[in-house]
Amino acid sequence: MITSKLTRKAQTRIPQPVRAALDLREGDEIAYRLDGERVFLTKVAPAHPMDDHFRAFDEWYSAADARAYADL
Repeated sequence: MITSKLTRKAQTRIPQPVRAALDLREGDEIAYRLDGERVFLTKVAPAHPMDDHFRAFDEWYSAADARAYADL
């Protein structure tokens, strides 16, 4: 069994084996389905690329941009 702890702010870290099993990456969306006292965690399929109106701006994204605009 894989476990993690809940913080005072009701936050937890998704353990690495779970991230690997779901192939989770930064920015991925996660869905939760409740079934009684059980919760099912799944990775949400990304939207179709044509649905992303800002897709054209991806060519300008870089780690340097992320650092420069992190505090905005």
